[in-house]
Amino acid sequence: MIGEYIKAFIVGGMICVVGQLLIDFTKLTPARILVSFVVAGVILSAVGIYEPLLEFAGAGAAVPLTGFGHVLAQGVKKAVEEKGLWGTLIGGLSGAAAGITAAMVLGLIVAALSKPSAK
Repeated sequence: MIGEYIKAFIVGGMICVVGQLLIDFTKLTPARILVSFVVAGVILSAVGIYEPLLEFAGAGAAVPLTGFGHVLAQGVKKAVEEKGLWGTLIGGLSGAAAGITAAMVLGLIVAALSKPSAK
């Protein structure tokens, strides 16, 4: 079990190192870097690299934004197989619906419970 934690830590840490290097050595904005990670997850999933990475690293590859891109790509792939071309429009949202809903609901709860402060 400790080996799984170490693999997840190393892979997740390397993804974060790439993000930090992009922040430090490029003029990319954080928003563009985040979008780039999602797109990289979609591309790595499309070429078949991300699935073996998930099997190796578990949460270290599933939790970062590249994992969200992978979930979107898998949702589109499944929906296209089931519904044809129409699946390209609805597959990503149906594949990632649980994660999107959880983020929205938890964000709403935190916003309702926190005390806003003037800056």
